[in-house]
Parts: sequence; C-alpha cells; structure tokens
Amino acid sequence: MPEFRTVDAGQVKIRAAIEGEGPLVVMVHGFPESWWSWRDQIGPIAQAGYKVAAIDVRGYGGSDKPHSIEAYDMEALTGDVAGVIDALSPDGRAILIGHDWGAPIVWNTALSRPEKIRAVAGLSVPFTGVPQRPFTEIFKEAFTDKGIFFYQAWFQNVGPPEAEAEADVRGFLRKFYYGICGDAPAGTWPMKKHGASLLEGMVDPDPFPAWLTDDELDYYVSEFEGSGFRGPISRYRNHERDFAWLQQFNGRKLEMPTLLIGGDRDPAFNGFGRIPDPGVLMRAFATDLRDVHVLPGCGHWTQQERPEEVNRLLLDWLKGL
Repeated sequence: MPEFRTVDAGQVKIRAAIEGEGPLVVMVHGFPESWWSWRDQIGPIAQAGYKVAAIDVRGYGGSDKPHSIEAYDMEALTGDVAGVIDALSPDGRAILIGHDWGAPIVWNTALSRPEKIRAVAGLSVPFTGVPQRPFTEIFKEAFTDKGIFFYQAWFQNVGPPEAEAEADVRGFLRKFYYGICGDAPAGTWPMKKHGASLLEGMVDPDPFPAWLTDDELDYYVSEFEGSGFRGPISRYRNHERDFAWLQQFNGRKLEMPTLLIGGDRDPAFNGFGRIPDPGVLMRAFATDLRDVHVLPGCGHWTQQERPEEVNRLLLDWLKGL
C-alpha cells in the first residue's frame, strides 16, 4: 500500500502517495480526480521495480491550494512536477505518466525540462506541440460563437461553476464521470445552448458502471468536500497564460521515449473532433513515440475504466525503456 508523504516542491507542498523502490515514476491525475485515480496502477508498477509517486496536483486533496487563478497555470504546475522529481529522485530524473489535464502537465514538463525526464506517457490527451493560439480562441470559434455550450467556456465564470459542483459533490462527480465514460450511450453528454450550466441535462445513472464502486466514489467525494473546486477549475482559466509561456519552446520536440493511450469513446482523445488520428499528429512533435494504443469502447477515464489493460501496456512500455 502506498504511504502519504508531503513533498516540498518549491512554490507549494504536494501530497504524494508513494510505493516501491527504484527509478522514480511520477503519476499526474486530471480533472476532477486525485492521486486515487491511479489506485490500480501504483502497486503493479511499484512491484515491477519502480518508486511510484502519485501526486495530488496543487488545488486538490492534500496538496496546497493557492487562491489566485494565476497559481494554476502550466508554468506553475510543471514546476511542481519538477520539484517533486528533485525531492524524490537521487539522480534528478524521472518517468512521467499523466491522464487528462495530467497529460499536458507531463508533456509540458518534458518539453520544458527534458534533462529531468527519462520517458513520458500520456493517457487521453495527445501531445500536439506548442500551441499556435490559445485554446480559448479554438473553443470560442468551434462552440460559443455558434451558441453551443462548451464546458470550458462555462468554467471561465469565476464562482458559479464552483457553487454548482460544491452544492452536491457526489451528484456532480457521478454525472461528470458518467457523461464521458465508455458505458454512457451516445448523446449522454447533452448538446445545449451556450449560457447553460454544466449540470443542466446531465444524467445520474442508476446503477453507476462497475468500474467505479460506491466505496471508490466515497473517497473522491470526501476529498472534494474538503478541498472544494476553485483550484481544480482554475486550471481551465489559464489558457492565455499557458499559450504565452509555451511560446519560448516553439520548434522543440519531445525526444525521449513516449507512449500514448486513449479510448475510442473519449472525446478528449481526438480533441473534441478536431484530430482525425491522434497518433499521426503526435508523431510530428514526439520523435520517439514507441506506441499508440486505442482501447475500443473505452471512454475518458482510461486507467480507471480499463485498469488491467492499461497496466499491461504501461508495464510493457517500461520494460522496453
């Protein structure tokens, strides 16, 4: 079983669930999750001879929760990962694995600090290079200018998204997790007008799919009832800052070994319909992409929906490094 350790990452203190001994593997979760999203991966990877540190991203769980929106930009979050590496790795290097927002965090940690990263794997979100424009411009053009709801546009409002999520944490998580999982029928994520709130029209399934038990959901609920959602949602409010910071790396590619895993029912994997083939696109920006695995019928919560399959793919990749 992992043990919690509070790690001084420089700017903030980060809680990490740590197990095993050997080369360091840092796991970075997405929204709205925690270190707990890696509960099925920590043990098997530790047993394969690695020191695994599954972190709570700043704003989540047991990690520090700065109040300012700017504290959740990509520069800060990649700095946290680098700080964890410095604290936990004797040689100052690590293997990174990220899911959802954790994938861009680990991709960009590797892009900005390649000397620290032995290899990097992303679940759900491919690496698409340094952005050519802020993502806010992309979703405005694709959705909000056409009067169509997009959840990241809703998250730009400071206050109402947090209030909606915190009014019923369990209900929010159940609806959000279900809406983009592989078990949800097509159309479960509702099409609605710009100006709606996130939860309008969302489905609370009965029963919830077997990949997340009531006990496992209870842990998430307890974490978010304690931490709130301001920090997690503020990640979405930094697209312009992220764009500006990343421009200094324009033209740089990932040269270390990489791996991409995603589900064919995950809207984030194909960039909400913008990316016909994530693997083909990523190969333009990652020179040593070892494998691309697309899991049939899998939705957004890759390692939770398909733990055994993801473990096998990760362990095979690690053995080949």
